[in-house]
Amino acid sequence: MPTLQTIRDFNPQGKRILLRVDFNVPQDEQGAITDDSRMTKALPTIQYLLEKGAKLIIMSHLGRPDGKVNENMRLTPIAKHLEVLLGKPVKKLDEAIGPSVHAEVEKLQDGEIIMLENTRFYPGEEANDPEFIKQLAELGEVFVSDGFGVSHRAHASSTGLASVLPAYAGFLIEKEMNALQPLMGEPKQPFTVILGGAKIKDKIGMIDQFIGKAQNILIGGGLANTFIAAQGNEVGQSLCEKDKLDLANELMKKAILPHQIIIATDVVIAREISETAATETVPANAVPTDAKILDVGPATVEAFTNIIKNSATILWNGPLGLTEFTPFQNGTRDVAKAVAESGAFSVLGGGDTAEVLKTLGFKDEDFSHVSTGGGASLEFLSGKKLPGIEVLYR
Repeated sequence: MPTLQTIRDFNPQGKRILLRVDFNVPQDEQGAITDDSRMTKALPTIQYLLEKGAKLIIMSHLGRPDGKVNENMRLTPIAKHLEVLLGKPVKKLDEAIGPSVHAEVEKLQDGEIIMLENTRFYPGEEANDPEFIKQLAELGEVFVSDGFGVSHRAHASSTGLASVLPAYAGFLIEKEMNALQPLMGEPKQPFTVILGGAKIKDKIGMIDQFIGKAQNILIGGGLANTFIAAQGNEVGQSLCEKDKLDLANELMKKAILPHQIIIATDVVIAREISETAATETVPANAVPTDAKILDVGPATVEAFTNIIKNSATILWNGPLGLTEFTPFQNGTRDVAKAVAESGAFSVLGGGDTAEVLKTLGFKDEDFSHVSTGGGASLEFLSGKKLPGIEVLYR
């Protein structure tokens, strides 16, 4: 059976290593980084390679420049912040390929770092273009992938390099796989999946994957509205995918155990979305036609909490309310508290879930594993192969 090849499987001493990370971090209008967790989680790999005497060439993207140079998406502030985190110089280049980059790489000494410019400034990156791959590969001798957040993309710097250079996983990807793979096998029961967020189409794969495997699938957020409507209930002005009602019914019929899919039974409604919105809690089957469902209600939270308390494994993807506004944060906060206190092996899907819980005052340490990849973890947990992970197995 193929095994994941990691940086423990080769000697980095003196080697030029192309390291792909995911430093696509949020910034404010002045360019200051507002959440550096993707960077701090890559530090163990970077520090290990430097301590072993590697010549490190770091690659990342930032934003969506669509293959063109965008001055607001340069990696200069990222490199400066990495210098602070590491306590050592990080030489930032203004290009990712070309003669000037080669010249700087030639000067690189053991234990030193260069950061290339945003790989998505080049159309060859997202096209996984063989010529762009070749030009990147000429800079290094070994490819190390530690950008789990881009592992679902078959791009030059996340997948293509593995076709021309020896390829290994960093510690972050190893950690992600160690946490996520058991969920796809035989997770310790009782296994509970919590799903929120806005759209059913984003979660179909996960629901399909875990029907019959999870003892409980708890559904809240905008996702629940479609299920509530599929049961023949009024959802008023709420976000609802009317064209997915048949699909929601099909998923509920697929559930093997009685009540395996558990949908919000009471909801918090409002007529406006604001920080001062007047809210009301009503049964999920009694939503007024002029109101919007914006959070799960206290009875739902209590039901979810009782299930969570008795769970051995928990997977959570998607907030349970419109958490951008204070009046609609309670459901997500209370359920998160229950998960954090449950003692279960708890995994949070990346993206919105992790960001929302951080804004609500929770720390990564409150959960067993917080994924760094929203789209990547969602696709993996839907049963899809991740091209950026597959290339690291031998």
